[in-house]
Amino acid sequence: MGCFLLGRLLQAVPTLIIVSAAIFFAMRLIPGDPASVMLGDLATPEQVEALRREMGLSGALPSQYLTWLGHIFSGDFGKSISSGEHVLPLMLDRFAVSATIVVTAVAFAALIAVPAGMFAAWRQGTFADYGTVALSTLLLSIPSFWLGLMILLVFGMWLEWFPVIGYVSLSENFRQGVLFIFMPVLTLIMVELGPIVRMARASTIEVSRLEYITHARAKGLSESEVMWRHAFRNAFAPTWTLIGLILGGLLGGIAITETVFTIPGLGRLLVEAIYARDYPVVQGCILFISVIYVIVNLIVDMLYPLFDPKIAQ
Repeated sequence: MGCFLLGRLLQAVPTLIIVSAAIFFAMRLIPGDPASVMLGDLATPEQVEALRREMGLSGALPSQYLTWLGHIFSGDFGKSISSGEHVLPLMLDRFAVSATIVVTAVAFAALIAVPAGMFAAWRQGTFADYGTVALSTLLLSIPSFWLGLMILLVFGMWLEWFPVIGYVSLSENFRQGVLFIFMPVLTLIMVELGPIVRMARASTIEVSRLEYITHARAKGLSESEVMWRHAFRNAFAPTWTLIGLILGGLLGGIAITETVFTIPGLGRLLVEAIYARDYPVVQGCILFISVIYVIVNLIVDMLYPLFDPKIAQ
């Protein structure tokens, strides 16, 4: 197990280096000068050049990359062109909002989808199985933005159960905060139910055909005991990997849902920065999202031996 974890840690380092280089050089391909954008049309060439030196934009690209990387390691992601705020605290504040919604949604989706998928597998070929598969396929087919708009229309506009504009932090007012995040959380739950159900079902069907399951049944154990005591652990391992991928992807790709529900999260910050050509924020957000994705999947890999005993050996 120690070798497994060490290998995953060593793999994460070059991944992050490659990602940071790709982000940096891709940003340099965008037309326009960040220093000129920040200072405006009335700035003199001397002012532009001074700001370029301050931002580390002068010199060869490899030198610029190393300078930028040095600032990143020291926690300096630069300042926003639009607001003048430091990028790192701005991202952390917005990330807290996104993480609250995403973690809650994925947790509830897993709690619903894993038992549903296992139940469908255990009743393979029955009406319950066909109904579960049909519903999960339907949820997979619905675009998240359309589903969010429909939930907003029904629960926010028609029934008026939840506020449609604004956001209140859970730490400020827990009850109001729950009301503001309910619809985006519900949207993400419904979006992610489909893939988790299908993975849980497929994994359980595969495990149910193994010899040790047949042996457990031969000993006279009930079907519930066979499923939860013997099949669940091995069947959940592939599903756990999928949940980790979904969690990492949503933490960086929640921009559509946040835009629909006007939630001030990290994804919406990135979209706003792209429209404003706020280079430091765009660059910082993409790197931050990449790091979070790698870290989440690293944690998933570290916990995987809990479900697959062969890796722990």
